[in-house]
Amino acid sequence: MSHYTTILNEMLKLLPRHQFETLVKNQDSDRYVKRFNSWRQLVTMVYAQSSGKQSLRDIQRGLEANSARTYHLGIPAIKRSTLSDANSKRSYKVFEGLFYKLLTRCHEVTPQHRFRFKNPLHSFDATTIDLCLSVFPWAKFRRAKGGIKLHYDFNHAGMIPEFLRVTDAKQHEIKVAKQFFDITPDSIYCMDRGYIDYAWFRRINNAKAFFVTRAKNNLNCRFIGQHSEPNKKGVISDQLIELEGFYSSQDYPHPLRLIQYYDAETDKELVFLTNNMRLSALTIAQIYKARWQIEIFFKWIKQNLKIKTFLGISENAVLTQIWVAMCYYLLLTFIKFQTSYKHSLFYLHRVIQETLLTRCTIIELLKATSIVISRLKRDDPQLTFL
Repeated sequence: MSHYTTILNEMLKLLPRHQFETLVKNQDSDRYVKRFNSWRQLVTMVYAQSSGKQSLRDIQRGLEANSARTYHLGIPAIKRSTLSDANSKRSYKVFEGLFYKLLTRCHEVTPQHRFRFKNPLHSFDATTIDLCLSVFPWAKFRRAKGGIKLHYDFNHAGMIPEFLRVTDAKQHEIKVAKQFFDITPDSIYCMDRGYIDYAWFRRINNAKAFFVTRAKNNLNCRFIGQHSEPNKKGVISDQLIELEGFYSSQDYPHPLRLIQYYDAETDKELVFLTNNMRLSALTIAQIYKARWQIEIFFKWIKQNLKIKTFLGISENAVLTQIWVAMCYYLLLTFIKFQTSYKHSLFYLHRVIQETLLTRCTIIELLKATSIVISRLKRDDPQLTFL
């Protein structure tokens, strides 16, 4: 067992320090800063995320109580006001840039999706985080309600967010997708009916990519033929159609597949719309079913990351906390796949949270049984959790 490092220090070593400093220099984030620079801010925020701290006071007390375990991190004694000012005034774009640097590393170790086809598979969706309007007036959503919306391009290879855009809660999903999401040739993009926009579907088709979505109940179309015979695995029909509405037919003048499918698990009949003419109707249905992985991802980050309660009230402070939380999620993902960790991401997060300042390496921790982990905590009397 190592007596010279902690789990937190091991995690920080996985961050691309040189690239982070380049981002800091490009944003001029450390201008006029004497002690609490951007790196120390990042270390503190990663500590807060991984340990589950609820407030600035919790962070300050936790670091003070564990000073014997955090001296090697190079963090000076931190006051609440110092961290609060840094989160409010230092641009969140530094941490946004770090997220995409970590994403590149994750791509090197994440496995492929579970389907047999080789096309990259993505899901588009967004989730809303409610905010108190009186505390966060910049996030006005409705007359007496505030909120922000997180728009994700979710990559099913490794189950990681490929792209994130944070907007006010009034922004519609399709508007953000059309403006910011990149379309990669040969990829398959799965989305719900909130993303139906035939002009955007034409852009996807022209980029030689594919989309899978649910058809609207009032779809105006004409049948031009049968794509394939239905089988006994829930596929009711698989037909070729053309859009007939005046605007929709101009926006998307190409043939589409309309697939009727019976889902025995939910006892519902679903109708899918796609421009993919090669995959079987059953595979198309399974692709849409896999879209629920992004809903599981939303539930996970809201329950395990600190993105619903915030350490500051300014827009920059909120965005800083969200981007650091996403960086921490990618760190967990990288550790899981780089070490071939057999347990879930949730279990990994809990193990790290409970042993964050224990003096051992990540490899030693991940190989340890629950009994060994308990002994590590018990034999480490200076470890304090607040």
